Amino acid sequence: MRLAAVAGWLCAAVLLVNTAESAELLPDAPATQLVAPLGQIFAIGFVLGLYLAVRTVGGRLLRAGLVANVAAIAGLTGAAFVLNLVFPYLDRPRIDDLLAGPLGPALVVVSLFLVVATLTFVAGLWRAGAAPRAALVLYAVAALPIGLRAFVPELALQSGLVLIAAAIVWLSLWLWQRAAGARADGAHG
Repeated sequence: MRLAAVAGWLCAAVLLVNTAESAELLPDAPATQLVAPLGQIFAIGFVLGLYLAVRTVGGRLLRAGLVANVAAIAGLTGAAFVLNLVFPYLDRPRIDDLLAGPLGPALVVVSLFLVVATLTFVAGLWRAGAAPRAALVLYAVAALPIGLRAFVPELALQSGLVLIAAAIVWLSLWLWQRAAGARADGAHG
């Protein structure tokens, strides 16, 4: 679980860098473009850790949420590669042509699927009753503008990214403490 907590903290850091770059607080640079897709990769490790932490009491809803969430995050990883490592090197008319084809709807579907998958996963975690519920609410609420990014203003997206980073940091701290508690129980048992 500690590895998942570290993955969560790294995910949150990448999300905050991406948000700062998007808000033009950081310059758009090849280094930040390369780092951007790592957020989703770290997110997969984090989500798997959350699942493993409560799998014995999670049930079918949690398992379904895990599978859907990992699939959605994997789809977002592909989107992040396109948005960060391809689009910056194309002119606007070429980007518009690509978005007018199947890529545009595919990006929207992946984003909308993220909302459904995240809400399902959070519902499974909620039902398991182990993770801090306020952090789960923050995580779920923050996923909405992220998944609805095609339909919300940029400020809403950036706010969602900052809030989900905060929720991930909180849940990662919970994972870390849970691992420490399990280790202490094992030492005393």
